[in-house]
Amino acid sequence: MEIPQRLIKYLNDKKIVYEILHHPEAFTAQTIAAAEHVKGRHQAKVVMFKSESEHLMTVLPSNSRVDLEKLEKAVGKSVAVEGEPDFTTLFPDCAPGAMPPFGNLYGLPTYVDQALSREDYIVFEAGTHTDAIKLQYKDYERAVNPFIEDLAVKLQPIKHA
Repeated sequence: MEIPQRLIKYLNDKKIVYEILHHPEAFTAQTIAAAEHVKGRHQAKVVMFKSESEHLMTVLPSNSRVDLEKLEKAVGKSVAVEGEPDFTTLFPDCAPGAMPPFGNLYGLPTYVDQALSREDYIVFEAGTHTDAIKLQYKDYERAVNPFIEDLAVKLQPIKHA
């Protein structure tokens, strides 16, 4: 699978400077962050939710998880996490689970955790399990115009005995 052309065209049309990164096949944001040698706070991951009949895209640092109560407060209604089979068809040009955090390109409201909005750059999956894109956060925000909310809690590292 290739990087979705709609994403590349959109970034180019918006005159956004970006870097395409290649890494060994990886399926989790934390693994991608390690492969790309970036801190978890810079690696943006997408988690999909459903609220009534609407699909919602959330984007947060890979070292965090969505707090359902915070998300429901931001959205103003109840939400439930979606399983991959429930949203794969929304991203026909992406490998399952590798969608980029550009909900606007797929007709989806996009909610970004405020912690991610404080970073100078972000890295995210680019529609495949072997490609990522790095760009300035301010350019991402300008391109997507997401809702920026307090949505996530940072994961605590596991302490080994």
